[in-house]
Amino acid sequence: MTTGTQAPTVPGRPRPAAHLPAGPGAGAGPGTGAAAPAQPGGASTGMKEIRFAALGDSLTEGLGDPVAAGWRGWAPLLAQGLAAEPSAVRLLNCSRSGALTKDVVEEQLPRALDHRPHLASVVIGANDTLRGSFDIETVARRLDTVLAQLRSHGAEVLTACLPDPGRMLGLPWPLARPLGRRMAALNQVVHVLSERYGAVHLHAARHPWVADRASWSADRLHPSELGHRLLAREFHDLLAARGLSDGEPPSTTPGGPGPGAAASVWWMATKGTRWVADRCTDLLPDLLRLAGREARHRLAGTDGLLDLRSRDATAGALARLGGTSLGQ
Repeated sequence: MTTGTQAPTVPGRPRPAAHLPAGPGAGAGPGTGAAAPAQPGGASTGMKEIRFAALGDSLTEGLGDPVAAGWRGWAPLLAQGLAAEPSAVRLLNCSRSGALTKDVVEEQLPRALDHRPHLASVVIGANDTLRGSFDIETVARRLDTVLAQLRSHGAEVLTACLPDPGRMLGLPWPLARPLGRRMAALNQVVHVLSERYGAVHLHAARHPWVADRASWSADRLHPSELGHRLLAREFHDLLAARGLSDGEPPSTTPGGPGPGAAASVWWMATKGTRWVADRCTDLLPDLLRLAGREARHRLAGTDGLLDLRSRDATAGALARLGGTSLGQ
């Protein structure tokens, strides 16, 4: 399953040979994720150690899947199934809530490379689409840098496309369409770069479970425990199909009930208003401008031009990456 119109594939680069795992990880730093699923065990048991680095924002941090220690999320759930013996897996979760592609390049990527990962996940960009400064060429250049660096250091890479936030929040069309157009551009970049670097790519944007309300937390932007489990299971299936995972697949059975209507109201009353306000400070003036432009084009019957311009800008951004990785 794919989403959006496919842009021309940009020139490829040599791809390192797959290796998961490459062998014991002597000297690698311990995982620092709040809910890392396994402790180092390779050196003492003779098992081959698998090092997994997770890069991203609140989705990978685990928001929506609370545990006693904070948040868990799909990455620790996936890590438990990467090896027949879960204690052989070392997870470093570099992600943090609110992260942008810039933060991944400047802060998370160096930490991940220090971990010397066999496997690295890069699920990022949604917060960029919610900023007034969004520029698809800049986002594409940063993602290209991250994937190129991880692959050049021998890591297998996991990526995913994401659902449209305007649709998830049920925004009116003048607001939803500009956000949807931005997310479509981001997903197209992720599709093309994933193919370019041989990433294990999950087409999650229009997966059937995305439409299930039980898969989402009270804020309707982050997966619930069920949603995180489904993400972990989908990633595991893709890795197993490539022979990159031989552990038990993550369970898709939640440990508790999903969020109800009362939870949604409580979230909006206690945290949602602040969440919206934080983003409106930067995004709202630009989004109102975009909404006004959207309305004018619809009245004139030329709203298709906005889609065309967005696709052209995305294709141009990918074409300008050329055959070598660019910096920020």
